[in-house]
Amino acid sequence: MSMKIAKTAATIVVALSAMVCAETLTGRDIVQKVHDRPDGDTRSSELSMTLVNKSGSKRERKITSFAMDVGKDTKQIMFFRYPNDVKGTGFLTVDYDDINKDDDKWLYLPAMKKTRRISGKSSKTDYFMGSDFTYDDVGQRNIDEDTHTFVREEKVDGVDCWVVESVPKKNDEIFSKKIMWIRKDCLIAAKVEYYDKLGKLHRSLKVENVVQVDGFWSIAKMSMENVQTNHKTLLEFGDIKFNIPLDAKTFTVPRLERGL
Repeated sequence: MSMKIAKTAATIVVALSAMVCAETLTGRDIVQKVHDRPDGDTRSSELSMTLVNKSGSKRERKITSFAMDVGKDTKQIMFFRYPNDVKGTGFLTVDYDDINKDDDKWLYLPAMKKTRRISGKSSKTDYFMGSDFTYDDVGQRNIDEDTHTFVREEKVDGVDCWVVESVPKKNDEIFSKKIMWIRKDCLIAAKVEYYDKLGKLHRSLKVENVVQVDGFWSIAKMSMENVQTNHKTLLEFGDIKFNIPLDAKTFTVPRLERGL
């Protein structure tokens, strides 16, 4: 598919999605639209991750990320470049479209020269590299792992959104429910609230900047805050590219261990 055709197709999909009345959409319909939002066959970006503790102290990390769609499955690999104490660390994930198949996740730790496989339970409850994102957050969640309910329409920063509540079907998740404000114009969540097992707000995700690159909508800046610990993770995405040449061998454990 040429870039011009892809750009036109992406624009048409978003425009048609915005025209659909909320009354005709279920919560699952809306989440399906988010899942189907065009984002090219391959992607890459440079990430700046800033960890902020409750006293305001900051730690910065630099990451290079690549992703590729293989049929309905998605593969992603991330390499830490800075600072030196995490340089060479890599994370590889394969998100399967089949809900009955557990996603594959591997973390390579250069100091130990060892690759650790992240189990399904750990991926749902453990935090990624000291951030406020779980390993599951870094990948793509199957839409049928949750029951989705359309709640209402609401504006966020002047932008029309669908509000959807999603409740996990299994009890092994870190959250009991999440509420998403999905922007109608670009099918990206403006914010997400995660609630713990006691029904209290646990984490809050805010998307602070959305950009269009080669016709594809993409997040440029977002933050995840654990409101119970007052710890925050800021993510900024730069040099965003779509439909770039990528070798499938990039998304393998040997490549993960070799690094950039």
